[in-house]
Amino acid sequence: MYFAALLARTEDGWEASDTELDDVETLSDLTDLAQEASVDEDTVLVYIEQEDAWFGILRVDGEEDPRIYVSDASAAARSSYGEILLTDELLGREPGAEDEIAALEELVDLDGTEDGEPTGPTAEATSSSATTATATTDTNATSDSDFDSDAVPAGPIGELGILADFGISEKDLLTLRTDALTEIADTLGASEVLEAVR
Repeated sequence: MYFAALLARTEDGWEASDTELDDVETLSDLTDLAQEASVDEDTVLVYIEQEDAWFGILRVDGEEDPRIYVSDASAAARSSYGEILLTDELLGREPGAEDEIAALEELVDLDGTEDGEPTGPTAEATSSSATTATATTDTNATSDSDFDSDAVPAGPIGELGILADFGISEKDLLTLRTDALTEIADTLGASEVLEAVR
């Protein structure tokens, strides 16, 4: 189950709205959504949560590049909304490396030309076996999700200081788990406006 909310800072405090992500397919779409809600180019936070699995924060300050934090990258990678936040830049990959096999090969040497290995059909077969052994764990078949989980690190990723100027330190952010938005809203002083849209 997913929940998404948008918090926009104004002169009078924070304004909250629940956010529909049905038409959001890319990070650019999500950034545009945040900028449209901005008041005088002030800060907008978009919060996305998959219950008991992961949460992500997108911060937009005017025309500046968006800042992103995801609590568990490997869990988010299995979500269509999580994939929006997990950009190549955030993952430290070259643009276009979102292809699962290409991403896996960037992290693990699977070209079959390691020192002492022969080349040719035999080497290709060996490389194929190595690929299967690396991408699977005690299974007989490899699914697309296996590549996703191998290509994306487990745990938090992104900008740990994304909310530091609002009183949520890097350490505080890392300790947030379930219902993180409630604690974030409490610190921001936005609990009441958030509760009105939940």
